[in-house]
Amino acid sequence: MQIYLAKTAGFCFGVDRAVSLVEQAIRDGKRAVTLGPIIHNRHVVERFARLGVREIASPDEAQPGETVILRAHGVEKAMQEELAARSLEVIDATCPFVTKIHKIVEKESAKGQTIIIIGDARHPEIIGIHGHCSSKCYIVNSAQELQNLSESEPNLVNQPISVVVQTTFHVIEWKNCLKILKRVYTNATIFDTICNATAKRQSEAVELAKKSDLMIIIGGKHSSNTAKLYDVCKPHCVTYLIETAQELPVAQVKAAKNVGITAGASTPASIIKEVLVTMTDIKAGEGHFEENTELSFAEMLEESLKSLNTDEKVRGVVVGIAPNEIQVDVGRKQAGFVPASELSSDPNAKPEDIVKIGDEIELLIMRTNDQEGTIMLSKKRLDAIKGWDVVAKAEEDGTVLTGVVTEVIKGGVIAVTNGVRVFIPASQATATRGEPLENLLKKEVNFRIIEVNRSRRRAVGSIRAVLKDERKELADKFWETAEEGKEYKGVVKSLTAYGAFVDLGGIDGMIHISELSWNRIKHPSEVVNVGDEVTVYIKSLDREKGKVSLGYKRAEDNPWEILKNDYPVGTVVDTTIVGMTAFGAFARILPGIDGLIHISQIANERIEKPQDVLKVDQVVKAKITEIDFDKKRVSLSIKALLEPVAQENNEEAEQAE
Repeated sequence: MQIYLAKTAGFCFGVDRAVSLVEQAIRDGKRAVTLGPIIHNRHVVERFARLGVREIASPDEAQPGETVILRAHGVEKAMQEELAARSLEVIDATCPFVTKIHKIVEKESAKGQTIIIIGDARHPEIIGIHGHCSSKCYIVNSAQELQNLSESEPNLVNQPISVVVQTTFHVIEWKNCLKILKRVYTNATIFDTICNATAKRQSEAVELAKKSDLMIIIGGKHSSNTAKLYDVCKPHCVTYLIETAQELPVAQVKAAKNVGITAGASTPASIIKEVLVTMTDIKAGEGHFEENTELSFAEMLEESLKSLNTDEKVRGVVVGIAPNEIQVDVGRKQAGFVPASELSSDPNAKPEDIVKIGDEIELLIMRTNDQEGTIMLSKKRLDAIKGWDVVAKAEEDGTVLTGVVTEVIKGGVIAVTNGVRVFIPASQATATRGEPLENLLKKEVNFRIIEVNRSRRRAVGSIRAVLKDERKELADKFWETAEEGKEYKGVVKSLTAYGAFVDLGGIDGMIHISELSWNRIKHPSEVVNVGDEVTVYIKSLDREKGKVSLGYKRAEDNPWEILKNDYPVGTVVDTTIVGMTAFGAFARILPGIDGLIHISQIANERIEKPQDVLKVDQVVKAKITEIDFDKKRVSLSIKALLEPVAQENNEEAEQAE
C-alpha cells in the first residue's frame, strides 16, 4: 500500500492563529470564553473545555472578569459593539482573511453598493460577514442560485453591486459563479476572497484522488472546508470523511493499493498523525509513506514555510491589530502578518502603541507560504538594518543619538534607538556613580556610541559622555557671564553639615549654612531639601579654583531691618516667653529677634524670680523700651504697661480719702 499525504493538510494559518490565541490566554491565567466554537473541530473544542474554556452563544452570557475570544469564523458587527459596550476584555481570533471581507463589505456598503455574498447562509462565517453589511444584501450558495437571483430580481443587474465569496467556498463552483457574474452582472465589482490555502488544498486533494483508489478526508463533520474536500474528491475515487482514526474503513484500507490522505483546515496535527499510525497498523509490513512520517506535522509545516524571497522589502497598510500580532495588507493575495515580537525592539511595547489602523509601514519579508496564503513580516528587523547603519555612522562621527530606556539589566540599561538595542553600562548611564538606574526607565536619553560590533550585533553607548559635554558647555557659558550679585535659579543637589550645594547648570555653587537663614539652624535640611528649586545670588567667585559662594537669605528678610522699619521704640508688641534667667526673661518679638524683659520690668511689685510671674511659651504684651542695633539687643517692659493702671488706682484712693 502506498500512502500519499497532502502537503497542506491540517491547520491553516487562521485556525492555527485562533488556537494559539486561546492557548496563550490559558497560559496567561485568563478566564477565557469563546463566542461560539473557536474552530469547527469538536476535539479541539472539547480539549479547551477540559482546560476551563467556556463556550457562549451571545455576549450577555459573559461574566464580569472573563475574557471573550472571538471565533476564527468572525462575528457580526453588532456583537462586537455589544462586547465593547459591556467593557469586556476581547481577544479577536477572527481569521485575517475573514476580517478582510468584513472590511470590504463595510466599505462597499457605505458607498451604497448592493452586496452579494456567495456562500452557505447557515455558516457562521457568512452570518458574520452579513452582520457587517449596512446596505441591501443577498446570499447565494451556488451558480444556479446566482442565476435564479438575476431572474427573480431583474433590476439588480442594473444596480451597483459588490461580490464577495466565503473563504472556504468550492473552487470549481466559484469558477461557475464567475462565469455568470461576468455574463449577467456586468456592473459588479468582484472580490475573489477565497483563501489561497483553500484553493491549494482542494487542488492538491483532486490530484491525490485521481491517482488513488481510496481517499481519506480527516476533519470535523461540521467544517465547511472539510466538506468541500470530500465533494471535490468523491467524483474521482472512493472517498471517506472521518473525524478520528477509529472511523477508518478497515476493509477498504486493507484492499486499497494507493491511499490519499488530506485534512481540513481545522484538523489538528495529532489527529492526522494518529490516522497515519493506525493505517500502518492495519497494513503492517505492507506499505510505506511517500512523506517522511517520522517528521511531526509541525515540522512538515515549518518546512513548507521556508522563505523563497526573504529579505525582500515591502510596504503595507495596517488592517488589523491583535494582542500578539498585526495584520497588514501588502497588496498581494497572501495575508500579511507581523508577530508582536517582530514589531519593536522594546519588549514592553504593545502593538496598539506602535501602529494604528491605516498606518503605512515598511516591512521585511521573513518567510512566505503560498500554500497557506500568508506572509510573515518584520518591522523590527528592517528598522534594525537601517538602524545599524545609523549607529555605525554615529560611532564614526561622534553624533549624539536619542533613544528610550526600555530595560534595566545587570550591569546597566538598554536603550533603543532606530530599532537597535544599545547597551549602556552603569558606569556610563548617569552623571555620577550611585544614582539609581531605575530612574532612567522609559525615559528619553541622549548618548554617544562608544563601541559597535555588527557581526555580534552589539552596540555600547554612554549617557555620561553627553552629560559631561553638555555640562562643560554650560559651565563655559556660566563663567562668561558670572558676576557677584547676579541671581540664578538652581536645584539643590546635595546637603552637608556646613551647607547646601546647588546645581546652577554646569557649575555647582555652595550656600554656607549661615547664609541659608537669618535664624540659627542646626542643619541645612531645616530650610531646603535635595531637589528643591531655589533662587540664589553670587556672593563671591574664585575663577582659578572654579568655586562659587552663594547667598540665599535676602536683606529685606533681615528681621533687624523689619524691626527698624516696623517696630520703633515705644511699640507695644505681643511676645512669647522663650527663656528664663535669674535677671529676667527672654521674649520672642520676631523670628530671629528675642528681647530681654529685666526682672525689674516684669511687675509693679518686687519679685524674687521671673518664674513667679511668667512661664515659657506664655504670650504677653510688652513695650519696646530700647534698641541697640550695633549690639543687636532689645529691651522690653511689661511694667511700663502696668504703671498707668497702678497710678490711676492711687489717684482714685486719694480722692476717696
